This record gives sequence, structure tokens and C-alpha cells, in this order.
Amino acid sequence: MSKIYFKDLKNHLGEEITVEGFVDKIRDLQYVQFVILRDGTGEVQVTIEKNDDNQKLNEIVSGLTAESTVQVAGRLMDSPNVKLNGMELLPETITVTSESAAELPIDIKDKGKSLRETRLDYRFLDLRRKDNRLFFECETTFEHALREYFIQHDFIEIHSPKIAKGAAESGAEVFKIDYFGEEACLSQSPQFYKQMAIASGFNNVFEIGPVFRAENSHTSYHATEINMADAEISYIESVEDVMDVEEGWLKYGIDALFEKYGEQITSTFKVEKPNTEVDFPRITFREAKEILKEKYHFEGEREDDLERHEEKLLCQYAKEKYKSDFIFITKFPFAARPFYHMLDEDGLTESYDLLFRGVEITTGAQREHRHDILKQQMIEKGVRPESLDFYLEFFSYGCPPHGGFGVGLARIMMQLFQLDNIREATFIYRGPTRLNP
Repeated sequence: MSKIYFKDLKNHLGEEITVEGFVDKIRDLQYVQFVILRDGTGEVQVTIEKNDDNQKLNEIVSGLTAESTVQVAGRLMDSPNVKLNGMELLPETITVTSESAAELPIDIKDKGKSLRETRLDYRFLDLRRKDNRLFFECETTFEHALREYFIQHDFIEIHSPKIAKGAAESGAEVFKIDYFGEEACLSQSPQFYKQMAIASGFNNVFEIGPVFRAENSHTSYHATEINMADAEISYIESVEDVMDVEEGWLKYGIDALFEKYGEQITSTFKVEKPNTEVDFPRITFREAKEILKEKYHFEGEREDDLERHEEKLLCQYAKEKYKSDFIFITKFPFAARPFYHMLDEDGLTESYDLLFRGVEITTGAQREHRHDILKQQMIEKGVRPESLDFYLEFFSYGCPPHGGFGVGLARIMMQLFQLDNIREATFIYRGPTRLNP
């Protein structure tokens, strides 16, 4: 017998069925008992009259605690007077399959009644909330659509190693590990291996998987372990080709997500779909700094990069002028970029940041694929070429012009749903002070 989920109960009216779920609510009145069960897909009311025939059932319900799990067998009745979906289950047997403690350490109905850190301590309970389940159902659909877009456009999916010999990002902190007596680290990016795939003639590749950043950052949008969606594209003519791919990819994913869950997202999270009907505007880093100074009278402390407040203002500018929730910022100074970004004739990088609703979600670029120039840029950045000799070899035997990007999935989900913290957008969060659960 196949399992019956509550969302499909309307197909079983009048039948003898068996269902299983969590005890959501219990009402034990003078003449009748009501138990609301939930299974993640919906809820159903179980109704038990108090009489001699039901004495055993009545005793079970009287001893039930909320959040216990039960199996109930009985007849599902069409009952228009029942407020919950106009049906009720009249049980013949109730079996308690697991019993919950009477007092819960957090309030699983109202997240505002418990501290975030306490909720994270009991994340398995926190995730029982309906909004959390909906969020991760949406993430599943969004990620599936992103992968679908890549496959439809002839990308090959790769799975790069997560134990690496050296760092992939210049200057970024890594988690060092002992690898059979040799020093290694947890991978902070699949960057080098994406480029190896390009040198292997794979044309276009993508990967969705974990990366690790040993950054002692306590912001609302950083984590030490994140899931990244990365792509690398061969035979590009410029970084514009990379931006074209990412824009089409994100629009496809967002459209698929809101086509399936749009009404639920709007009603539950009170957010609107990003505008996918307009082109994402593209402005240079220099233009961005001028806009910030002239329009918003703000000058950041860094001359080679953007600060968080600047990102927020530039997104405000994109919304006001272009009706876009996204904006590409291009041509960053080399000082703020890794050695493998290609430089133009002015010494600026052929790179970009993509900003979304006030936060940077992507760094992308055309890569330097010419061996001699790449080696020189390593030296300029203080990277010893011999420390990355395996990487340099990729470019010694012919490598197509290429570029790519990477997106942190939790961060973009955080911005899509306008959550206030990446901890809420992560199944199990890892940060500098959190290694539990």
C-alpha cells in the first residue's frame, strides 16, 4: 500500500485509510476529542467521540503530547462543517509511533518568541515551521531549474575535489588539514578545476556543491561552509558573454520558482518576484563611484572595491532608473581581484560583481588563459608560480579563451525571500562560533 500524503486526502473521501504524521494540536473537550495531524504537505482533523466504544482511543489521546508522531487508521469522511478542509478522519486505531516531551525548548509556531541562536541549537525543531518547509521546497525547485538551464545549454556537470593542495582565491583564508602528513586545505572554490575542465575541452561546465571559507566574519550574509553554483564557459569573446549567460540563467530559475510557488511566497514571506522582464543594467566600477558621489553624496573608504552601503545604494539606483532588482558592476581594479582575471588595455579587470537587492551575489570574469601573462600576474600578486605549478600546466598545452562565475545559493535565496540573515536561509549553518548541530 502506497503512503497517503495529506495533500492528496481529497482523493480518498469515504475510504478506509491509514495516515501518519506529527500531532500539531490537541483539543480534549467534555464529549469529543480533536487531534490535528500534519505531515508537511497538509493537515487533517481526527475526531474521536467520548463513549464506551472509544474508551481506549480516548485514553490514548488524553495522554498525547504535541509533536509526538502517530499512525491513525480509520474512515475519511466528507464533513463540510469542519473548518479544516471540510473533512475529518474517524479513527479505528491510533498508534503512538514516537512520543515528544511535553515542553519544547523553542516555540515552533512563532519564531519571534525564541532567540535565533536557540532556534539554531534546535534547528530540527525550528525547521518544522511551515514557512521553513516552504522555503526549502522553493530552494529545491530553484536549484533544479538552475541545473536544468545548464543542461539545456549543453553544460557538463563536474564534481571537483573538496580537499585541495592550495588556495584558489588570492588572500582568502582556508581551513588547513593534515593529509597523510602533507598540508592540505578544504576547497574554497572549484575555480582551478573548472578551468582544468575547460583545458580538457569540455566547452561549458558547471558545479553545485560545498565550499569552505575560513573567514572570521560575523555578518548576516557570511558563512564558513556554503553551497556554490559555479559555471565556466569556453570560447567567449568578452566578459559580456559571461554576464549574458548568468543573466539568462538567473531569470530562468526565478521564473520557474515563481511560476510554481509565487502565490505562496507572496502570502507567506510578503515579497514580490524580482523583475525578470528587463535587462540587468551594466555600469563600470568608475561610473558606479561617480553615481555614488554625485547622486547619493557618498564616498566609500575603499578606492578599489565596493562597500556594503555602496552596494545597497547602487541597487537602489538600478531599481529607480532601470526598474531592475539586479545590476552588474564591471571593470574592477586589479588590486581587488585575483591573479587569474584578465586585464584590459587600461589595466582594469575584465570582471564584474552582480548586485541583487543590496548585496553582492556573484563575482564573475573573463580568465587570463595565456600562460606567460598569467604567470606574470601571479608574481604581481605575490603568488609564487611554483606553488601552483599544477594549475599553470593547464595553460601550457592550449586552453580556450574562457570565463565564468560563482553564486552562493544561500545568499541569493536570502535576497529572493528578503530574509534578514543567511542563517535563516541555510539548512544547517556553519559560522565562526557555530559547530552545532
